[in-house]
Amino acid sequence: MRLAAYIVTDRVLPPGEDGRYRALREYWGKRADFYYFFFFVGQCTLVALFSLPFLPLVWNVQAGLSGWEIAGLAVWAVSVAGEVMADRQLARFRADAANRGKVCRVGLWNYSRHPNYFFEWLHWWAYVLMAIGVAGGWLTLVGPALMLVFLMRITGIPHTEKRARQSRGEAYREYQRTTSMFIPLPPRRRAT
Repeated sequence: MRLAAYIVTDRVLPPGEDGRYRALREYWGKRADFYYFFFFVGQCTLVALFSLPFLPLVWNVQAGLSGWEIAGLAVWAVSVAGEVMADRQLARFRADAANRGKVCRVGLWNYSRHPNYFFEWLHWWAYVLMAIGVAGGWLTLVGPALMLVFLMRITGIPHTEKRARQSRGEAYREYQRTTSMFIPLPPRRRAT
């Protein structure tokens, strides 16, 4: 729900096509509609794969909440709060015309180049915790594993970083040198 609301308000409602889709359309050229069909059908397949971690939780017949389930709920709450905070910080930064072409180093963005992706990945660990001791609980590992592969290698960080280097140049390269790519960590000293 959080991600859907963010995509609608940040990507769908504002005028113009999302830059990532525009780049794909340009790359694919005249065959873009054909490739988009398979792109979105492929996403439907991924929805099925990302649904697997929920099966053990739905099948759980234990009464009450276990300690692991409470720990999972805590991880879920922290991760969703982190995603919301990172999204809001970036949206506020982008809304200020004085920041056009600059690198966001506000709040969580000072500790990670992709705090929103980190907290999205962390949230999948909530289900792993909730499924400890539940039959088929190993299926929950599909969530964080798939999400990490997608964020690190396929859809998330590689494309975002490439576009940021193109649009922000040396300022972004400095950000890469001083700021953790994924896990929020204290920033390294900037070059003088």
